[in-house]
Amino acid sequence: MPEQDTAHEPTEQQVAAFLERRREQIAQRWADAALFRTVFTVSRDEAVEACKAVVDALIDVSAVGRPEDVSAPGFDLVREQLGGMADSRARTGSSPSQISDEVAGLRATVTEVLRAEYADPFGAAAQEAVLELTLLMGTLRLVVMETTLSAGQEMIERQQQQLLEVATPVIKLWEGTVAVPLIGTLDSARSQVVMESLLDAIVAERARYAILDITGVPTVDSLVAQHLMKTVAAARLMGAECIVSGIRPAIAQTIVQLGIDLSSVLTRSSLSDALAYALGQQGIEVSPRPATGAGLR
Repeated sequence: MPEQDTAHEPTEQQVAAFLERRREQIAQRWADAALFRTVFTVSRDEAVEACKAVVDALIDVSAVGRPEDVSAPGFDLVREQLGGMADSRARTGSSPSQISDEVAGLRATVTEVLRAEYADPFGAAAQEAVLELTLLMGTLRLVVMETTLSAGQEMIERQQQQLLEVATPVIKLWEGTVAVPLIGTLDSARSQVVMESLLDAIVAERARYAILDITGVPTVDSLVAQHLMKTVAAARLMGAECIVSGIRPAIAQTIVQLGIDLSSVLTRSSLSDALAYALGQQGIEVSPRPATGAGLR
């Protein structure tokens, strides 16, 4: 980089010109860094192309003089490229701090290439350009970490949703009869999953009867009762009669003490009683099986 030719150029423009001029060299060296090498394991050329895309993004940001702005349009591509890579590393067990260190490690390589452009690698002009590059790479690190944390949060939310769905199965007990055995605390998020799963099952099974069994719910307060009422109402709108079973004596007392009105809700003490009711409504008689050897001498 001839210093006399760039003396009057803004430092941002100098760095942008440097990155464009040394794009291939930087990409080749970055391709061997852990951040890229551990993601692109099949083809090194693929890693090099990914590195070039990152360099291009840095050129765009530096050229418009916004090296400290994480919202600069040039970083959009970095979010897609490095963000996806960081997410892939996180899925394989890499911690956010490890990913951050790997991104920070890219700075040393490009700084070394930059200093080599100057007759005096540690002169005033070189130092000014290095400071500008350091600011740019620091912002790149922030963008990657922001994307990584966002992707991590999305993954946690997906896992929580999957756990809720697994913990809230809908069981087909008989033709036209489905049941949801609830175990554990019933909060707003889980109640929404219960309602959606039950309504989907009512449609899929053409169910006329839906049983909500709360035997495994430790406590019932006004919020839980409200969720149950909403689910019952939604099931009715879908054409199914909803039965709440598993109301233990302690829960019945709590409901009475709270003044919760469940008079419009059909209840049974156990899941078997609720199933017997649903079958009886469909003309299926349920009777105890005779004891073996009864009536024989």
